[in-house]
Amino acid sequence: MAQPGDVTSLLAEIHRGNRRAESELIPLIYDELHRLAAYYMRRERSDHTLQATALVHEVYLRLSKQREVTWQNKAHFFAIAGSLMRRILVDHARAHSRSKRGGLQQKISLEEALLFSEEQSEELMLLDTALAQLTEEHPRQSQIVELRFFGGLTVEEIAEVLKVSPKTVKRDWSVARAWLYREIHKQEAG
Repeated sequence: MAQPGDVTSLLAEIHRGNRRAESELIPLIYDELHRLAAYYMRRERSDHTLQATALVHEVYLRLSKQREVTWQNKAHFFAIAGSLMRRILVDHARAHSRSKRGGLQQKISLEEALLFSEEQSEELMLLDTALAQLTEEHPRQSQIVELRFFGGLTVEEIAEVLKVSPKTVKRDWSVARAWLYREIHKQEAG
């Protein structure tokens, strides 16, 4: 049995099919996931009907379906969680953009009812497009951006996940930020 706070051991137990480990893991990760979701939601409109809690629940539901992932450690888990939050927000921004252009209307659950301002939706979609390009051209730099910006990991945690030095992470982070800035501005101008 894992010691309290041993997220990595619990993730390994879950991967082996131990359902009890999942119930032990939830209290250990919930606050951190909620902090990450709150960080994302602070960037959105103040009159949201959705709270960070709903975003946490959506992410946790998706993470719990990840049976093929071999979790390396706690940092890896939160990196994936941050990436999923980003995808959820981008998907909702795209859906919002489609509906503005007369797309098909459909009923959605409260958890899916993320509302975005036009500027924030557009910025998120520009960032997603630029990140997709960065992934094709410089995969490690893209991973670092996702882990740092969306996963909230420190330089040291990213270095551990990617098995590179912290100096490499810092250098790639700096280059990737400049590259993304340039690409986003090109998209806005074009």
